[in-house]
Amino acid sequence: MAAAKGADACAELLATHAAEAGLAPSLDPAPRTHDVTALLGSNPFLMAPMAGVSDAAYRVMARAGGAGFAYTEMVSVAGIHFSGEKTWELVIPDECEPDIAVQLFGSDPSQFAEAATAVQKRLGNKLLLIDVNMACPVPKVTRKGEGSALMGDPDRAAEIVRAVAGSCDVPTTVKIRAGRTADAMVAPEFARRMVDAGAAAVAVHGRFASQFYRGESDRGVVEAVAGAVDVPVIGSGDVLSARAAVDMVEGAGCAGSFVARGTYGNPWIFSDARALLRGEVQPRRSMAERLAAFCLHVRLLEATGAHMARARSLAGWYLRGVPNASSWRARAMTCVSVDDYLRLADEVALECERAGLGCD
Repeated sequence: MAAAKGADACAELLATHAAEAGLAPSLDPAPRTHDVTALLGSNPFLMAPMAGVSDAAYRVMARAGGAGFAYTEMVSVAGIHFSGEKTWELVIPDECEPDIAVQLFGSDPSQFAEAATAVQKRLGNKLLLIDVNMACPVPKVTRKGEGSALMGDPDRAAEIVRAVAGSCDVPTTVKIRAGRTADAMVAPEFARRMVDAGAAAVAVHGRFASQFYRGESDRGVVEAVAGAVDVPVIGSGDVLSARAAVDMVEGAGCAGSFVARGTYGNPWIFSDARALLRGEVQPRRSMAERLAAFCLHVRLLEATGAHMARARSLAGWYLRGVPNASSWRARAMTCVSVDDYLRLADEVALECERAGLGCD
């Protein structure tokens, strides 16, 4: 079945296919509030911003899987300044998304102020908050003084926070790391500076920028930041399971938990974490649900106008653990259309049934 078309395409796809994937058939809005504590109180498990991943289809899957709300991938304030339509494509939510958090990056306070004003004007009441990225460790970002490089320039970072907070009517938050290098763990002090400048919440990843994503995230850093500021802290780093998400909230003293790589092929991680937080048994996801979720995600890609090559990564994530997974991943690399991916899923389902995995 081809993907639905039109303004309500994603909503129609959810209504038609979400139940068979164990996902919500419609998306509930987050609370409308300027109080980040209240915003996180109803659901502390959030889909983190991920460059090259957090497109509209991915956000819709996360929300259907129980995320409290979802973030765009990081958006360049310079791109907005120069009126780049490709940049705006990263910002504008799909029709069926009830709300969204937008993450901005850059180094020019005036461009941040301009971008914050423009984003709020374009998104209206769908905009929950604006987050400033001070965590990205990628050299092409940091060499311009952006991302985690701002942790080495707290005066400019504070000026950026003041610029954003003074230019929009939604909360301004920041995402930081432990520090730039392992010899300078500055996160608690830096977080205090950002709160003094107007940050309504702080997300902290427990690695240094120099680590990228190597080694283990240090939850002690997250706990130190949570103890240093009087605003909500969102923990980030190595939240690869529902249990890890719950531990970030219950064990690290955080008001919320970012889930990034833990969402790969697992949109249910949010509802599973909520169940664990309530003391309930974490549901077991069947192979049929996993394949149905993959098919829904692929359909959502087409409905939102994304390039279908993105589904190749999705295949690798959703098909982990199926018989002959490596060969199926190789097959996915030759798929170019929705129908190609749906046929692939049908063939995987048949092989799983032959292997007696249809209900496991």
